[in-house]
Amino acid sequence: MAPEETMNVTISGTAATISEASPNIVQVPFLDLRKTYVELKDEIDAAVARVLESGSYILGSEVEAFEDEYAEFLGVKHCIAVSSGLEALHLALLAMGVTRGDEVLVPANTFIATWLAISHAGAVPVPIEPDLGTYNIDPDRIEAAITPRTRCIVPVHLYGVAADMYPILEIARRHGLWVMEDAAQAHGARYKGTRVGGLGDVAGWSFYPGKNLGAFGDAGAITTNRDDIAERVRVLRNYGSRIKYHNELKGFNSRMDALQAAMLRVKLRNLDQWNDRRRAVARHYAGALRHTDLILPSESTYSEAVYHLYVVRSQRRDALQEFLRRQGIGTLIHYPVPPHRQDAYLDMGMAEGTLPLTERIHREVLSLPMGPHLTVEQIDAVVQAVQNFSASS
Repeated sequence: MAPEETMNVTISGTAATISEASPNIVQVPFLDLRKTYVELKDEIDAAVARVLESGSYILGSEVEAFEDEYAEFLGVKHCIAVSSGLEALHLALLAMGVTRGDEVLVPANTFIATWLAISHAGAVPVPIEPDLGTYNIDPDRIEAAITPRTRCIVPVHLYGVAADMYPILEIARRHGLWVMEDAAQAHGARYKGTRVGGLGDVAGWSFYPGKNLGAFGDAGAITTNRDDIAERVRVLRNYGSRIKYHNELKGFNSRMDALQAAMLRVKLRNLDQWNDRRRAVARHYAGALRHTDLILPSESTYSEAVYHLYVVRSQRRDALQEFLRRQGIGTLIHYPVPPHRQDAYLDMGMAEGTLPLTERIHREVLSLPMGPHLTVEQIDAVVQAVQNFSASS
């Protein structure tokens, strides 16, 4: 199906928020995960049956096949499948030797999992304010934050837009630092023509169901071109063991199950096409909403974005969200509270106003419906509703 013919877009909570809308208007859930299954039903059902009949349900040949196929897709040497995106980041940090007392430079504007992985490794997250154009970490702010305790820089390819990696890598080389990409929202994205996931020393991936490449449960992976990191992660994910019942490290139970791998293999074959559909939706939004009072996403010259999310900004964000809800349009806020203001990180003592750019972003951002299965009718309904709201100001 061509993108213009198939552009259909439920995360828990969304359906409830739009149920009050008039039955006569087009309903646009924020995300309809069932649509990906419906499109690939025969292939997914066959993959599930193959695993169930195999009797091998954790790691094994199905996971190895996915690892090989995803590594080839990205153009990297190694892919190591794990149980979640958070575990991918956590184990990658441990494999690089990041430990208690180390400092890790991290975007102030990101999902909290990036910070949690650093904390679970015993290290200290040091937040760096974003570039307001891309919402990613600002390379110009990194060097001033480096101290003798700094071990690693973690750029996040937020919302499916690649971070500006070359300046970050150059800074890291000069200071002898590791670079770990958080690619959890950027499956298939490119930076200057190269897919993300092999630009730094290591990358962490999430296959949470709502991702561009989403499993049917939790799953994650680590990709790297370094043999030493790959081998250490393989041991860490499996109780610290290479040989069953022989444990050389204090490892973890962080293994991908074969069912998730089999279904991800099916979806991977469709990822580029689905990302093309997402870009078509983004182009439609950009053209139709350019004269509204919203701040729209701006794609940088170095990034081929995959639009995991289509995030706009408005000084009237809450009013806009409520207006869209009443029109039957689901939205989400990514994210309502920045990591440094979460209860989990109050011990860092970062008061309101400490990171003004990040705090401003979190007050203003709103994610519009985005996905490869939005229909033209649904996209037009979103556009019309946003235009109506903007005209009412």
